[in-house]
Amino acid sequence: MAPQREWLEQDYYKDLGVASDASADEIKKAYRKLARELHPDANPGDADAEARFKRVSEAHSVLADPAKRKEYDETRRMFAGGAFRGNGGASGFPGGYTRTSDFGGGGFDVSDLFGGGGASAGGGDAAFGDLFGGLFNRTPRTSSRPKRGNDLEAETTLAFRDAARGTTVALSLTSPSPCTTCHGSGAKPGTSPRVCPTCNGAGVVSRNQGHFGFSEPCSDCQGTGSKIDEACPDCAGNGVTVRTRTINVRIPVGVEDGQRIRLAGQGEAGLRGAPSGDLYVTVHVGSDPVFTRSGNDLKVELPVSFGEIMLGATVSVPTLDGTVGLKIPPNTADGRTLRVRGRGVPKRSGGAGDLLVTVKVAVPGSLGPEALAKLREYADAERADGFRPRDGWGDQ
Repeated sequence: MAPQREWLEQDYYKDLGVASDASADEIKKAYRKLARELHPDANPGDADAEARFKRVSEAHSVLADPAKRKEYDETRRMFAGGAFRGNGGASGFPGGYTRTSDFGGGGFDVSDLFGGGGASAGGGDAAFGDLFGGLFNRTPRTSSRPKRGNDLEAETTLAFRDAARGTTVALSLTSPSPCTTCHGSGAKPGTSPRVCPTCNGAGVVSRNQGHFGFSEPCSDCQGTGSKIDEACPDCAGNGVTVRTRTINVRIPVGVEDGQRIRLAGQGEAGLRGAPSGDLYVTVHVGSDPVFTRSGNDLKVELPVSFGEIMLGATVSVPTLDGTVGLKIPPNTADGRTLRVRGRGVPKRSGGAGDLLVTVKVAVPGSLGPEALAKLREYADAERADGFRPRDGWGDQ
């Protein structure tokens, strides 16, 4: 990805109020705090707050993405160090331009320096290749047309069973969106943008200076490739206005706590018809009074009586969709886990996990006279049969 020209004039770390070595969590916390303070709903009619809200959102979209942040840091570092600083007519090298022949003989190929000699296509080498590709009349990989809108992040909290079964939630977002008056074109209704006559719609113009060719954004259309004769009165020609919209988000079955769902094209609108960014929704899942989860399996503790685990019984256990009968074999040990296949969390690929039922003996708080009498009889019979629950327990 080629370096973004606007990055050279933006200090995203300053916009978020964090250090340049801030962690991802620090960046996220700073963004959330500022977004709450500057949100248009909290500052109706405050143009300054709205402008800062946009800058903070743009800063977060870059710094929250590890790949974009790395590219941004490399671009800023390269230019801050003077990698493209003119020097009394020199052509962009610290200390002035040096001709190829000055390196002696024919053993040095200038294409090696600017990405033509097998340098890595990633990281800083890619940044230099993109920058100097235009300088030496190589075809640039990106243009200066209106950029794609920023990505947005949102959060929602679901009940445990809704997350397991899947559901649809409505999210209310206030963000830059396509202008409803001009439908994102930026032109006054009844008119249309026209191709820029200076660059013929390319967004860039080329010029020669000595032996070199330069490509730069068209100053007539600011690199957009088109011109608007009459701007839309509601968006001032940007094609974007800040408004509140409701998005219905389909939550797939089996979503887990902390999972992010991507909605392509539901982020901030791009300027003058450029593609919108994406919306990432982080899902938080609440706890359930009955179930816990292990992957696609559901786990539940089933209270049973001593008689049921000794004599065996068939009991009802809850599932996500009603109840199911479970047979408890005679002489089942307390704490044993029984499996009910296919009654767990649905899988997106089809089928479902299992329901894991752990039996737990419930001890009554008190017994009536008849039950106590029967229990004493049972205890006597138990001892007569030779049952000693603590035989060998605690021996050294």
